[in-house]
Amino acid sequence: MKIVIAGAGEVGTHLAKMLSQENQDIILMDPNEERLNFSKSSMEILPMVGNPTSLRDLEEAGIKKADLFVSVTPEETTNVTACMLAHNLGAHRTLARINNYEYLLPKNKELFEKLGINSMIYPEMLAAKEIVTAVRRPWTRQYWELFGGALILIGVKVRDNSRLVNRVLAELLNEQKLYHIVAIKRKNETIIPRGTDRIESGDIVFFTTTRSHIEDVRLLAGKKDPEVKKVIIMGGSRIAIRACQYLPNNIRVKVIEANKEKSHRIAEVVPSNVLIINGDGRDTDLLMQEGIKDAQTFIALTENSSTNILACLAAKRLGVFKTIAKIENIDYIQLAESMDIGSVINKKLIAASHIYQFLLDADVSNVKCLTFANADVAELVARPDSKITKKQVKDLRLPKDMTLGGLIRDGEPMMIKGDTQIQAYDHVVVFCLDTAMRKLEDYFN
Repeated sequence: MKIVIAGAGEVGTHLAKMLSQENQDIILMDPNEERLNFSKSSMEILPMVGNPTSLRDLEEAGIKKADLFVSVTPEETTNVTACMLAHNLGAHRTLARINNYEYLLPKNKELFEKLGINSMIYPEMLAAKEIVTAVRRPWTRQYWELFGGALILIGVKVRDNSRLVNRVLAELLNEQKLYHIVAIKRKNETIIPRGTDRIESGDIVFFTTTRSHIEDVRLLAGKKDPEVKKVIIMGGSRIAIRACQYLPNNIRVKVIEANKEKSHRIAEVVPSNVLIINGDGRDTDLLMQEGIKDAQTFIALTENSSTNILACLAAKRLGVFKTIAKIENIDYIQLAESMDIGSVINKKLIAASHIYQFLLDADVSNVKCLTFANADVAELVARPDSKITKKQVKDLRLPKDMTLGGLIRDGEPMMIKGDTQIQAYDHVVVFCLDTAMRKLEDYFN
């Protein structure tokens, strides 16, 4: 596929890096040459200095032959205009990053299709939905629905009270029909486990399971599941406002915002179960005064990653069960994990994941990025006579950095065991490290 990405900011650059591992023909365009300097590294990306709203620059980028044009500059009007121009110049499909929720309403979809914009992403809205998911299942580090919810991916930090600790995976075979352990994050290392691997206290263990066995995974991991009745949010960002609108209205929410004018503006748009407090969320006395000890969840959404990490640590020390930090600096994610911050929200990774979902519709494998584990998740279809269908899974000699997490056959989700034989047109979830991603095509095509 030929893909043209406009905007070498954090989202565009991260997306280009991920796609460069898939042997796609990628052009990354930006009017600022300095932003494109990284592209001269070993990554297979063609950098191009150009304006995505310039007809000449788009034509020079070869837009006529582009299978996909993605515009993810910080400016919504630039992205919408660029997609309209790209479509009219011959781009097969287009995707725009936007900041206006109104554009996503179903009644407006046809209008934008006519204008030549096939899909739109609103990163702040996606981040807010991730926050709501984390609040609904406070015992998880990550919770993703795969194949529209037929299979569930759950990341959990296991501690000494878990029945999994010090168990070798081979000992858990009888339970494998309920779940499959697809990855283990241990300090700075990601392990795609084999039967001989042992689970240790402090590991983040990633399971695939079906919806009916989520509770089995929770009990196995030794996790409590407190009912969330009170949430405190630090920072009145757009993500905070969206999260307030999406959270169930039986949850009491307090948003602490330092800017007085902003506090008044937020108060006008949030539901009645949300109270806006003008103050500094880092002030422990203020947190105590606002009932932090009664809160089950604390969410730090300021623009400063280190402030968010420290605030979550303080909240944990005050007894909050679940903490969620917005961390936009990818380098800080590892730090947050080592400091035992609960869930991490990163707009770049979320936006890239959803653009991959869009690519899946264009017959490209859907590869999501695990925030805590440097692993890729691919949803793939087994082609007739492909290598993956020839033998039982235990006899396939899969690369050691790859494991099969589950499959959908005729609409039914199934866990994969050693004696499972993949059939043509099965939809399979594959987990692998970066090094194994390129080998996937050999097995599935």
